[in-house]
Amino acid sequence: MYFDFSRFSPLERYKLLSSTVTPRPIAWVSTIDATGKPNAAPFSFFNVFAEDPATLGFAINHRSDTDRKDTGENVRLQREFVVNLVSADLVEKMNVTAIEFGPDIDEFAEAGLTPAASTTIRTPRIAESRVSFECRLMQVVALGTRRSLVLGEVLAMHVRDDAVLDAERCWIDTQKLQLVGRMQGHQYLRTADVFELPMIPVDVWNAKTGDR
Repeated sequence: MYFDFSRFSPLERYKLLSSTVTPRPIAWVSTIDATGKPNAAPFSFFNVFAEDPATLGFAINHRSDTDRKDTGENVRLQREFVVNLVSADLVEKMNVTAIEFGPDIDEFAEAGLTPAASTTIRTPRIAESRVSFECRLMQVVALGTRRSLVLGEVLAMHVRDDAVLDAERCWIDTQKLQLVGRMQGHQYLRTADVFELPMIPVDVWNAKTGDR
């Protein structure tokens, strides 16, 4: 089946993209407003993009052309944020923070989350999260009128101690993080089915196929 994106509405394109580009990691973003009040919200259009500088990004879908979500406004004003990752035991709390609360509501309190002090920025991280990235805003890229891509430089990273195999070698036990991914609609995936697939050296491939 061929899909010509010029023939589809933004919602239809979203359905096609979000049901095929899976699983997607979840950025559980914590921010603060001008008064220092914390906010937390999940975003599944998210990934890491570079290591020098260490860069990650997530995309915000605004409520309308003029009504921007609290996360986006906070990031623009404070120029910092924390990306916390979601483990299987935290999906219910994450789902609470996805509720469209007004700006006067503290999502940390609603979801029963504990704010923990960051080391390089003012914005608190989510203490219950097994991985948190302290980020400084690099830029916000407008994607049409309804989405913004937020790019941040990772200044520091927190990983739960029992998931660190060797700190000196930067070895992390990824499976112990028990992270979840977003599928389509309201479906999520536990990242428990893991297999290894080593890269094939070119000389090994050539020997196998006959040096072409």
